[in-house]
Amino acid sequence: MVRCGSVRRVSETETQAMKYQVDGAEDAPWLVLGPSLGTTWHMWDRQIPELAQHWRVFRYDLPGHGGAPAHAAVSVAELSDRLIATLDGLGIQRFGYAGCSIGGAVGADLALRHPQRVASLALVASSPRFGTADEFRQRGVIVRTNGLEPMARTAPERWFTPGFAAAQPAIVEWAVQMVRTTDPGCYIAACEALAAFDIRDHLGRIGVPTLVLVGAEDQVTGPAEARTLVAGIPDARLALVPGASHLAPVEQPAAVCDLLLTHFSTAWQDAPTAAPVPPLVPAPATPATPFAPLAEIAPAPDAPDAVGPQRESRHERGVKVRREVLGDAHVDAVNASTDPFTEDFQELVTRYEWGEAWSRDGLDRRTRSCVTLTALVASGHLEGLAAHTRAALRNGLTPAEIKEVLLQTAVYCGIPAAGAAFTIAQSVIQEETTPPA
Repeated sequence: MVRCGSVRRVSETETQAMKYQVDGAEDAPWLVLGPSLGTTWHMWDRQIPELAQHWRVFRYDLPGHGGAPAHAAVSVAELSDRLIATLDGLGIQRFGYAGCSIGGAVGADLALRHPQRVASLALVASSPRFGTADEFRQRGVIVRTNGLEPMARTAPERWFTPGFAAAQPAIVEWAVQMVRTTDPGCYIAACEALAAFDIRDHLGRIGVPTLVLVGAEDQVTGPAEARTLVAGIPDARLALVPGASHLAPVEQPAAVCDLLLTHFSTAWQDAPTAAPVPPLVPAPATPATPFAPLAEIAPAPDAPDAVGPQRESRHERGVKVRREVLGDAHVDAVNASTDPFTEDFQELVTRYEWGEAWSRDGLDRRTRSCVTLTALVASGHLEGLAAHTRAALRNGLTPAEIKEVLLQTAVYCGIPAAGAAFTIAQSVIQEETTPPA
């Protein structure tokens, strides 16, 4: 049986539910499959005939992907909340979960925030932190300026091994079209969600049996990231799939299907009588059974203690906002040049400029960037204009909008000051918005 549909808003927070498809017998246990950024539920098509013989398989599309409603979600937690709302609407309480890339991030978030719902977990081509925040926010700047064509054009080299891409041009074109037909705003929001995602300190709280599956040739979230997950999750095993890159379920469908069948058939955790509190000090890992020749599976080393959440101080909030707005590279450079003479000044900047002014709710960051660019031109402090032009792009301003801000300064701040500002901003915009070759 195949069914498509969606559920209307179900909570007072007006959460939008997911577009989904269901396959398999109605009385079978539920297995949820999550997609990668830029793909649709069809990335799992070649696993469905086998998986649907054992489970009732629920696949979903990310917002704006595959024709799903373009209601952007700005965090992984929001994606998880929408998925839970959709599952609640269907009466699905307990399920196994397998997700690829950002779909894996959703699965990890579910295991942390809704442990009583997840029976078993598979993280495919995933990571506790996806690259750097700068990388994903830069991707958002490129898409906002140039559309999705640069991402579509470079998708094959990120997703597939060169041999597969050369031998399977039809699949490569299918993958490119998935990206091209994605809503740009939803793609940018997903990039922002990945930029902010970081669960490295919380892996020890994932308390369900977990398979960490990665393509041996994945250059996006490769074996190193997979081993970080395995080292941190108490009951985790590593599956390394030869001859596969980032979209291992597409490139090596039989191997991935066999691994999922084995994992979910043997590591399904019975529903608890009450929702447990995940232990902060993880238990020893359970040794795994080798699964040759399809993949190499190894037991997880002992995980480090997890750090519980603490109230955010003004300094901590300032560091976070400063990095989000100016980027890790800029903040790291400032920190590297700080010495005993300047450290008190940098502390003042972090606490009051970023922990106070930039953290207030009264204006959004786009507006604050407009004000800051104007103030820098008006005051003649153009030494800060390059950094804040980059920040403006990251905060959602387009090059056309930055041009309008600078034109306005020409009238009220003077032609010479605006002319110098245009020169600086033009150089930054060209550098930041040029798509990868």
